[in-house]
Amino acid sequence: MQTVEFFFDVGSPNAYLAHRLIPALAARTGAKFVYRPCLLGGIFKATGNQSPVMAYAHIPNKLAYEHLEMQRFIEQHRLTEFRMNPFFPVNTLMAMRGAVAAQSLDLLAPYTAALFHYMWEEPRQLDDPAIFQQTLRDAGLAAEAIIAASAQPEVKQALIDDTAAVVARGAFGLPTFFIGAQMWFGKDRLRDVEEHLLATAAR
Repeated sequence: MQTVEFFFDVGSPNAYLAHRLIPALAARTGAKFVYRPCLLGGIFKATGNQSPVMAYAHIPNKLAYEHLEMQRFIEQHRLTEFRMNPFFPVNTLMAMRGAVAAQSLDLLAPYTAALFHYMWEEPRQLDDPAIFQQTLRDAGLAAEAIIAASAQPEVKQALIDDTAAVVARGAFGLPTFFIGAQMWFGKDRLRDVEEHLLATAAR
C-alpha cells in the first residue's frame, strides 16, 4: 500500500476542499492518506509566503480569478456543503494545537472531520476559546481532554517542530502532499497525485 502524507491546517479552505476528495481518491488508488497537522501561519512566516487574499490584494483581476477557480473546483466536484467562513481568516493556533493533542489521544480523524465541518460547512469563529470548546462538545469529542492536552508544552512544541519539518522538506503553503520525498502543492494537484499513485502501482 502506498502512503500519501497530507499536510493541512483547518483554516485553509483549499485544505478543506482537498480533504473532501481524499476518501474517493484513496478508494480508487488503494493508497493510505496520513493526515499531518501543521500551522499555515508558521509556514508563511518561515517562507515569506502570503495567502492569496493578501498576496493579490493589489491585483484585483488576479484575486478575482483565484475566486473563480475555487468556485469552478467546488462545482466540478459537487462540494455544495462549502460555505465561506465569515470570520476568515481565522487564527488557527488553538485549533491546530488541538489537532496535535487529538492525535496524541488517537482522535485525529474525528477531530479533523469536526473542525473542517465547523470551519467550512457550518462556519463558526473557532479562534474564540468558548466557541471552540463548545464546538468540540457539539461534535461529541473529549473537549476537556483535548483542551488540557493542547496546553502541554510538548504539544505546543510538536506543532512548532512539525511545521518546521515540512518547511524543511520544501513546503511553502497548504495543502501539501508527499509521497516519499516527492511533493505536490495545492488541491488542484490531487489529479497529479492520483496519476502518480496509479502509475507506480502499475509498475
